[in-house]
Amino acid sequence: MNKILLLTLLLIQILVNAQFSERNLSSEKWQFKNAKENKWFTAVVPGTVHLDLMNNKIIPDPYKDENEKKVQWIENEDWDYQTFFKISSKELKNQNIDLIFDGLDTFSEIYLNGKLLQSTDNMFRKWTISVKKNLKIGENILQIKFKSSVNIGKDLAKKIPFTTPESPRSFVRKAQYQFGWDWGPRLVTAGIWKDIKLNFWNQAKIENIKIEQKKISKEVANLVFHTEIFVEKEGDYSVSVNSIFKDYNLTKGKNLISIPFDIKTPKLWQPNGLGNAYSYQFALSLLNRNTILDQKLVDTGIRTVELIQQKDEKGKSFYFKVNGNPIYAKGTNWIPSDSFTPRITKEKYEKLIRDCKEANMNMIRVWGGGIYEDDEFYKACDENGILVWQDFMFAGSFYPADENFQKNVELEVKDQVERLQNHPSLALWCGNNEIDEAIVNWGYQKQFKYSKEDSLQVWKDYKKIFHEVIPEAIKRYASNDKQIYWESSPSIGWGHKESLTEGDSHYWGVWWGEQPFEIFNEKVPRFASEYGFQGMPTLETTNSMFSGKPNLSLQNETIKAHEKHSRGWDIIDLYMKRDYKIPKDFVKYNYVSQLLQARGMQIAIEAHRRKKPYNMGTLYWQLNDCWPVVSWSSIDYLGNWKALHYQVKRSFENVVILTEEKDGILNFYGINDGLKTFDEVFVEIEAIDFNGKVINKIISVPDGKGLEEIIKFNPIKIENLIPDSNKNEVFLKLTLKDKDEKIIAQNNYFFTKPKDLKLSEPNIQIKKISSTEIEISTDVLAKDVYLIGNTHFSDNFFDLLPKISKKIKLTESLEKVEVISLWNAMNE
Repeated sequence: MNKILLLTLLLIQILVNAQFSERNLSSEKWQFKNAKENKWFTAVVPGTVHLDLMNNKIIPDPYKDENEKKVQWIENEDWDYQTFFKISSKELKNQNIDLIFDGLDTFSEIYLNGKLLQSTDNMFRKWTISVKKNLKIGENILQIKFKSSVNIGKDLAKKIPFTTPESPRSFVRKAQYQFGWDWGPRLVTAGIWKDIKLNFWNQAKIENIKIEQKKISKEVANLVFHTEIFVEKEGDYSVSVNSIFKDYNLTKGKNLISIPFDIKTPKLWQPNGLGNAYSYQFALSLLNRNTILDQKLVDTGIRTVELIQQKDEKGKSFYFKVNGNPIYAKGTNWIPSDSFTPRITKEKYEKLIRDCKEANMNMIRVWGGGIYEDDEFYKACDENGILVWQDFMFAGSFYPADENFQKNVELEVKDQVERLQNHPSLALWCGNNEIDEAIVNWGYQKQFKYSKEDSLQVWKDYKKIFHEVIPEAIKRYASNDKQIYWESSPSIGWGHKESLTEGDSHYWGVWWGEQPFEIFNEKVPRFASEYGFQGMPTLETTNSMFSGKPNLSLQNETIKAHEKHSRGWDIIDLYMKRDYKIPKDFVKYNYVSQLLQARGMQIAIEAHRRKKPYNMGTLYWQLNDCWPVVSWSSIDYLGNWKALHYQVKRSFENVVILTEEKDGILNFYGINDGLKTFDEVFVEIEAIDFNGKVINKIISVPDGKGLEEIIKFNPIKIENLIPDSNKNEVFLKLTLKDKDEKIIAQNNYFFTKPKDLKLSEPNIQIKKISSTEIEISTDVLAKDVYLIGNTHFSDNFFDLLPKISKKIKLTESLEKVEVISLWNAMNE
């Protein structure tokens, strides 16, 4: 933004303050208590009752030890919150005063000076109440009385003639993961989870700006600003966008207006890896007789997004076009990064999304069992070029569709669509997570002995909410270019062959189906929106599970309590036996479990990318955690990268060289997801023994010449590279080069499973270059080098080749860096 415009906006803002002001009531002194008791305790807003109970030392930290069990009583209680605040005579002279609640969790009654103003029943809605007539000069009391969501949910569940899965969570519009998941604790909380404020305004106010991008070309971007304006008095007004004015005659009350606005030679917002995520800031101002009545600032990026589904000989495509270019979606699934959402800071959002960008991602799916994230999440995605697949907050159960529920959902969709739609990162609205699949595949109807009528009612309710209420609300409240909607993720369950030929897929044959990792090579969908495998968190995060001195043992009850999948340890051991030896030492087990997780996801990602353009997206489950836990995440609760995240960074590089081994033949693929193309390429294949000796070297050229998106190189028989007996003591070093022999990409390929490799003990040397940089080298192959220390290493869990040093940067200096490799774990 240029300096003149910035100064103009600052001056306008000063003038606007005379007409509009805001007061944050969250910063007042708050109290809370159990509704059955009389004693009040101090509270923090925004917050939750669990956090307030912890702060007052009434309960222990549920994340530590086995304390989760000790706090389950909280969900069955009712809780009261209150604060006293003063109103001045000057404040009360304002024409309008609105009391605004950005988020109340969940069932509550709001009282101001003893008068009931509003009952609430949805954690995801914003509540605005006109309160001028209820306020008084001097001291006022605001009370919010929360009812138990569990108890109300049970009462609601009794009104239908059949049992729903995981009842009663589907009857309450609150974060579903609070009721427990196979990676998260059961902490059904309550409270004022977002800010409360008083808005004072006079004469007029601007509400809800939505920016429609009508047409975009290299020469011009045609935009339309749609907004709601409330005025106290009919008359002539002016509305400006970045100081370009248009006159309107407005009637008293609500007015809907549309303002065209053009940007010449627009700079486009591009996804990560395809250019800069450029954004524009706009100031929309309302004036009457040269007096500025209100102003709103809004940022957006100029881009187009399309979801392409076209029938072909194998089924139907499923991919995104951004700015007219097909993109290969590389990314992950997001869950709330804390079970107590008010603890999620702007800094935590920014770090996790930067970690996505650093790992070469361009898309993230906001999973439907959590929350619609804070604005800071979407801002971070905007700034880092991360497209957002946005689920609505429904997951894995059967939901009602009575009139009250329908209206509640419509207003929830309205609030969230109006809040989020101007973010350029927003790519897709999705109705829910796995509900279509749950109805069709999970056997709940048989489990709960449904009648035919019950089963038909479930499907009827599903259709009503996800095929009617939500998409109709999107059409009503979103601009025309922000209405891409997908009813359910996945569209078809993983047991059906069609799940691999159309739509998006959640493939859980690995983990839930206990199929070997290699099945990923066969089960390649059009768009993989979920697949995953568990691994332990880092040692630092594991230690944080204990309130006292950690007892690091797989038999320790605290460690067991932080694995929420009922068969988690058994499944990890089953897969570990297949590919590794199971270490007895806890630290080594922790290390190998991370390697196992990374290996499985590497096989999946590479299988997906080799099938481009049949497959056009791979989003693994999951990025993050909501507490310290053994889970599918690539980044643990404390923000540490697990082995998986380091591997994802390598596997998601824009240009990669990949190997496929089939029937004694090696096929090599060059894949390019970037905009730069390469006229001529070749791959240099070196067979190297674990001592570093090159025993064979072959050059392979592609079927064609250049590398635009994907190219296959001439296949090579393994027997022409190495003797069969040497498979467990030789690896391939692959180097993709252009016509000038400049290195484009590199990769290593091992012929056997890690447990079968004939590794020698490496002599790993670490040289300190500076307080935040080290150089590491080895005499023989050091497989999966693990650097241990409470810092972030620029690379970790990597293969270190003989006599080739590698420099690593540290975010914080360490006196000593501990190091182990796969040899240490396989030779206890």
